[in-house]
Amino acid sequence: MSETAISLTEAAPGVAWVTLDHAPTRNALDFTMLDAFNALLDDAERSPELRVLVIRSALERVFIAGGDIAVMRDLTLSGGTRFVYEGQRLTRRLEESRLIVIAAVGGFALGGGFELALACDLIVASERAVFGLPETTIGLLPGWGGTQRVVRAVSPQRARELVFTGRRLDAGEAYEFGFVNRVVAPEALEGEALELAGRVLASSPTAVSHAKRALVQGARVSLDQGLVIEAETWLANLSSPNRVEGLSAFLEKRPPRFVSE
Repeated sequence: MSETAISLTEAAPGVAWVTLDHAPTRNALDFTMLDAFNALLDDAERSPELRVLVIRSALERVFIAGGDIAVMRDLTLSGGTRFVYEGQRLTRRLEESRLIVIAAVGGFALGGGFELALACDLIVASERAVFGLPETTIGLLPGWGGTQRVVRAVSPQRARELVFTGRRLDAGEAYEFGFVNRVVAPEALEGEALELAGRVLASSPTAVSHAKRALVQGARVSLDQGLVIEAETWLANLSSPNRVEGLSAFLEKRPPRFVSE
């Protein structure tokens, strides 16, 4: 696989593109792609200036076609064990990263591609986007968080329909289901993702980071436990100079000047 199958480049101050570009497999995720994605996240998370990642595809009609079917067909039990846990490791990393991750979906996001998008914080879709979990129609089931994240995102009945039947959703349906934040024309996709990233950048980086932790961890526990997590993150944010700056700016009727910590 070419070293450029996945790349990290600056999109704007504080924002980077993660670009997938492997036409022969339609960006399908195999062991090599998973390893490359994790190495890229290592680089991104080491950058103190970086706050937002936008994942996009260089292919016109495809975001990520899913896991590599040829690879999955030939998996042994040991290989399958590695494959399922490596995929879960990547989606968990995206979900738990200090960075805010936006998926800019301009085409097919199927199977592992949909699972990866669900692990992102925000999804912007073009009108050409298609989402689905077709694994059961080819003898598999979602294994990179699809069964768990989809049932937390929509009603249990809708989640079961998507998983049991492999039903595909166009961008409008995905928006109605609540998976997608915004739907735009194909030519506006990247600009819309950057505009959304800019709105994130306008908020306190410390508060956003703590809020992401509260949202992600709180979704996994009971309400009572989630409220404890919320209080803990709220108190951790209390010591941030950005908290004082944000409140002072509001009282002084001026834009806040947040800093990285």
